[in-house]
Amino acid sequence: MEIVDAFKSKLKEKKLPIRVRAQKAGCLDICDFGQTVAVYPDGVFYVGVELNDVDEIINEHIMNNRVVERLRFKRK
Repeated sequence: MEIVDAFKSKLKEKKLPIRVRAQKAGCLDICDFGQTVAVYPDGVFYVGVELNDVDEIINEHIMNNRVVERLRFKRK
């Protein structure tokens, strides 16, 4: 299963009271760091995202507004 499909499935299961959309995109200019997830309007980028990270990103960031620091892209 692709990351975007996992996000879509998990978000649908949660039946959130807000509109959330998961969409596949291109490189986002940080491809060297692995699969990337961008959360808008927050402007937070998560890098090196694996399938087992999807629940944590949804539960922490999307549902509870807490950034998952271990996955956050840190600009130098």
